[in-house]
Amino acid sequence: MTKKNIIKIMKINFIVVFIIASVMAFFNQACSSAVYSSEDNKMNRIENSKHYKDGKFFNEAAWNQSMLGFAGTMWDFIFSDNQRTPEDSLPVQQIDFNKFTEAGDSALNVTWAGHSSLLINIDGYRILTDPVFEKSLSFFGPSRYNGNVPLDITQLPEVDLVLISHNHYDHLNKFTIKSIHEKVKHFIVPLAVGAELEGWGVPREKITEMDWWEETGHGNGLMIAATPAQHFSGRGITDRDETLWASYVIEARNHKIYFSGDSGYFEGFKQIGDKYGPFDMTFIECGAYNKKWHHIHMFPEETVQAHIDLQGKVLHPIHWGTFNLSLHPWFEPMKRATEAANLAGIETATPVVGGTTIYTESIPKENWWEQELALENENTN
Repeated sequence: MTKKNIIKIMKINFIVVFIIASVMAFFNQACSSAVYSSEDNKMNRIENSKHYKDGKFFNEAAWNQSMLGFAGTMWDFIFSDNQRTPEDSLPVQQIDFNKFTEAGDSALNVTWAGHSSLLINIDGYRILTDPVFEKSLSFFGPSRYNGNVPLDITQLPEVDLVLISHNHYDHLNKFTIKSIHEKVKHFIVPLAVGAELEGWGVPREKITEMDWWEETGHGNGLMIAATPAQHFSGRGITDRDETLWASYVIEARNHKIYFSGDSGYFEGFKQIGDKYGPFDMTFIECGAYNKKWHHIHMFPEETVQAHIDLQGKVLHPIHWGTFNLSLHPWFEPMKRATEAANLAGIETATPVVGGTTIYTESIPKENWWEQELALENENTN
């Protein structure tokens, strides 16, 4: 048997073991977190949702995702090499918590912790979005390819709100929630996601579950609205779409922002913009896209269009530069997004991981990924 054939057999065996182990790992974690509370008429709220039927939540637009497509994608992940991760760690700044805590009562400061994790100070309120402060998502899941998390989780200051968009592993992280929940005053999550947090020790009274288009007030002059997204949910092989997914509008006394979570491009962006816009800043996903799952992750050009639909002023792309979750090169999301934004005359904020945007005062604009890519190409040649 030739060396080439041996390598091919080893790769095939790896795929089989990887799929079996991943299914078992996700199944075990899903089962361990399936704890439900009957308080606040929770089941009635779920069953009465306009987006829930026969035990599942659903999008207004429907599509089919076959296992054949999943198998083909897994094959591509194992055998293709398309610069999906950088050669070296990307530039990262250690997060300065003073910018999170001392922004003032009329300022908007936002620090990007990678992927969809943001530390927001909006008019004095401290808010985290989809905090994932762990290097690896799960035992068989992807790790951060741009180094360690740029903060010391034990030093995190008190937080007013944590917003969770949905329960996928790259947005809802068990280690992070268990580590920070005592410092968090309140959690806002989509319908049925609260059970996950309860199972990890978060008191029920600190959790608000929301359906699309619902609003809730917190403190003096802070309003959170859960708004639609076009995506799906699930942490195992048996719980697909049993919990809702959402985006969020965050409106304080002097500023208003939008956080997309995960979503394909859909008419909901214009509906949200018409109802709640304009926004000082929008934080919209631009990575992990592919033609095979275009319905649930938009292309970067659509990220820009969503920002326009939302009537946003400054676009801060997220959901890129952290985890290897698709087949495109690591730098492509921002290359395409910034090119489309420039053509449309849209202002973008492009910090490195750990970098802070201070609205109207200090908006990072450097295309730093181009420098990293140039170094990679130089080293390759």
